[in-house]
Amino acid sequence: MAIIEGWLPPTRAHYDLILRAWQLAFPPLASIQWLVRWYPMGKTSVASRLNLPGRAAWMTMEAPGFLTLLYLMSTMPARHGVEDLPWQNRVLGGLFVIHYSYRAIAYPLLQPSMAPIHVFVWAAALCFQLINATCLGSWLSAYGPLTADAWAAQSPLPQFALGMLLFYVGLAGNFFHDEELREIRRRAAARQTNNKNNKNTAGPSSKANGSGGSSSSNGTSATSAHHHHYEIPQAGLFRYMLYPHYFCEWVEWLGFLMAAGWTCAPAWAFLVNEVASMLPRAVSGKRWYVERFGADKVGKKWAIIPGLL
Repeated sequence: MAIIEGWLPPTRAHYDLILRAWQLAFPPLASIQWLVRWYPMGKTSVASRLNLPGRAAWMTMEAPGFLTLLYLMSTMPARHGVEDLPWQNRVLGGLFVIHYSYRAIAYPLLQPSMAPIHVFVWAAALCFQLINATCLGSWLSAYGPLTADAWAAQSPLPQFALGMLLFYVGLAGNFFHDEELREIRRRAAARQTNNKNNKNTAGPSSKANGSGGSSSSNGTSATSAHHHHYEIPQAGLFRYMLYPHYFCEWVEWLGFLMAAGWTCAPAWAFLVNEVASMLPRAVSGKRWYVERFGADKVGKKWAIIPGLL
């Protein structure tokens, strides 16, 4: 059953139109981030009546991507007379689902805290997911290689295997560096809890003597310190760059592209659009670290590409 007749799932003509717009229109839109510093989520979240709760917003803007791809891969083959998709199509679809099952479900649940997300960012991310999944899902379901011979020409087995390996290396790196950021928040939350327990143990007399104030050592109120505590991470690739979790995600989708074949237009568009949207955020994020901690503490760390940015 079609959700939007002719568009979801898309006809070949509509698929070509969506893909072309995805290739040509998104990078210029994403480049606006180089001109403005307003990015109301995460550590640059702002107070606004249009904010959404962090966890719920994250889940609902990320999950539609892999759900759309699963929908297309379960409905489009029959519509196009395909009885059974090649194993390569199913594996690539599985890689996409694995990544976004982590990003959409596990990631927000593992976070010790999440800042509010502005509805504008939520809507932009949702559009990204829906368009990207429509392009990739359509290619995997009907408009890409559908036979063993087609796959032999598109991505020979050694290339496919190497691409999968690269994908999993990127996925592991992504999780590792995400976990390092989570650990910083966990340590901050533990310190906050210990400070609170110590104050409760000290009792009213300590407050009378002036030792029971309500502010933490970094000037953030004790009730919200773990929400706003930041450090410069040092583990893994954080020794060399500030956004290795972004870099590792690019490695993932480079591996996906390699496995799908160098002529896979939707995979190329995905990788290019990921870089277009994340690179200016990383460069802006380095500026944020320098302003908050000072250039001497940031040191020679690159934003995201050692030797370049």
